Amino acid sequence: MTTVLRLPALKPAGLGLALAAALVVPLISDPGTASMAVFITMYVGLATAWNIMGGYTGYISLGHAAFFGFGAYTLGLFLVHLGLPAGYEPFLLVPVAGALTALLAALIGWIALRTRAATFVIVTIAFMFMLQLLAENLVNLTGGGAGLGLPVPTWGGDFFAIPFYYAMLALAILGVAVSWVIRRSKFGLGLLAIRDDEDKALAVGVPTRAFKLAAFVISAALVGMIGGVYAYFITYIYPQFVVDPLIGISMVLMVFFGGLGTLSGPVLGAIILEWSQLQFAYHFGASRLYLIFYAAVFLLVIRFLPRGVVPSLADLVARRRHSRAAGPPGPARDSAGPPPVSQGLAWP
Repeated sequence: MTTVLRLPALKPAGLGLALAAALVVPLISDPGTASMAVFITMYVGLATAWNIMGGYTGYISLGHAAFFGFGAYTLGLFLVHLGLPAGYEPFLLVPVAGALTALLAALIGWIALRTRAATFVIVTIAFMFMLQLLAENLVNLTGGGAGLGLPVPTWGGDFFAIPFYYAMLALAILGVAVSWVIRRSKFGLGLLAIRDDEDKALAVGVPTRAFKLAAFVISAALVGMIGGVYAYFITYIYPQFVVDPLIGISMVLMVFFGGLGTLSGPVLGAIILEWSQLQFAYHFGASRLYLIFYAAVFLLVIRFLPRGVVPSLADLVARRRHSRAAGPPGPARDSAGPPPVSQGLAWP
């Protein structure tokens, strides 16, 4: 098996990138650019969280937007009904949103993970739309189609996006760290075995059902916490925007673009695609032309880089190193002529 990435070598680079991200963005004086950084970091966390389930186990979920919306509504309802003051205190409820999302994921996963392949995809999509309909119809609880208003943070101006950026960055780093630990553990080895051949993994003693459920719950908990921070950031949430199929699809596309089942692939895919989407939104408004861009990019990736950017580039670098180590080919022998002679000695 070819090792795509040497994880220990990523530690200095990862720490350097995290430090740069923590120091550079607060120096940005433009509120629009700072808000873009919030969304890009948010999708880094979402794509990394989705990859723990979809990339490591091979179970493709298109309904993770349900966990994003559930986390958003959980935090919003706590703020509204507990009457917490708008400030930094609501960030303390983000882990609570993640924990409740994990409980929901355990219930849904116990049912959905009894299926495989296309059936699992359909179950996750159906669950997402069920949750969206519940949010629209439980008017007394969620506000329905009119939306749910959250307390507005007490800080403002150019500084408004900075606390949310740090919160998103912390969750993104947490997601990458959890993904890294899983990838190096026996648990992660079991998930990869499930992805390669679930029946063989079960035959050699891997508790496939428990491992899949654990990965599903961890992935959903991270997504739910990110959804909670997002809700507090935009201060007003609607069912069709927080339980949005495009959010779930974006996670999947970012992971496939960067490299399914890799550590750095979801990060790279999220940065490139979300930045491109925000540029389209800035220049072309809400026309959603970025969906055409997504389609074009993935046609090119499927044609030229079918495994994603990171694995394909890693394979290219490995081939070049191998060719350099092998050296230039020697002179071809002429089977009809005499053997070559070097310094008066016959070639053996």
